[in-house]
Amino acid sequence: MKGKGGHRGIGGDASKRRLAVRVKTARRRSSSSAQWLQRQLNDPYVAEAKDRGFRSRAAFKLLQLDEKFHLLRPHLRVVDLGAAPGGWSQVAAKKIGEKGKIIALDLLPLDPLNGVTFLQMDFMDDEAPEKLKQALGGQADLVLSDMAPSTTGHSGTDHLRIMDLAEHAVHFAMSVLAKDGVVVCKYFQGGAEKELLDSLKKSFAKVRHAKPAASRADSSESFIVAMGFRGQITPPDN
Repeated sequence: MKGKGGHRGIGGDASKRRLAVRVKTARRRSSSSAQWLQRQLNDPYVAEAKDRGFRSRAAFKLLQLDEKFHLLRPHLRVVDLGAAPGGWSQVAAKKIGEKGKIIALDLLPLDPLNGVTFLQMDFMDDEAPEKLKQALGGQADLVLSDMAPSTTGHSGTDHLRIMDLAEHAVHFAMSVLAKDGVVVCKYFQGGAEKELLDSLKKSFAKVRHAKPAASRADSSESFIVAMGFRGQITPPDN
């Protein structure tokens, strides 16, 4: 994988030399937590993120989306929703440079990041859009969301919950985006996304969806990339 900024690819001899790790189910560790830990220990993106100082493996998802859609450029004003622990903000801050500006929002605390302004708040609060624009010094060029709610284990329920969160994220994005702005938002494939995609097509010039290689193969995770905001929210059909 070779990104727009020439970042070195995941894999290679160093990754090949890493041996698979098996995790036994300890007395106080459930089988599900043991499986999660084993997957983490054997995930090349987790290891590469640690090697490169990224706060999460999710950083590679944004790098791959940027490689495909050329999202991040110098001077942009960027918003990262649900930013903690900060992997996407790290990537964005480096790409937009010192003359760009990035605001990270989350309910959870976020350890300081160079070039990133953090607001600990709920983006769904009524006053959030105005507070965000004040901190940003205007409207956003790009809104990013890698958010997902806690899963229940029931696929149908989980799909509806993340689609509800995605709809709120997209609505927030359109309330702060400048004309021709872009929104990138995570969702889970499962059928309910069609309504959101159809709605976005009315307010954006182009709407695409993509599943980065860094998204886990067994996950229904995908990303909406809506480009060319028309400057107004188009109401849904009655």
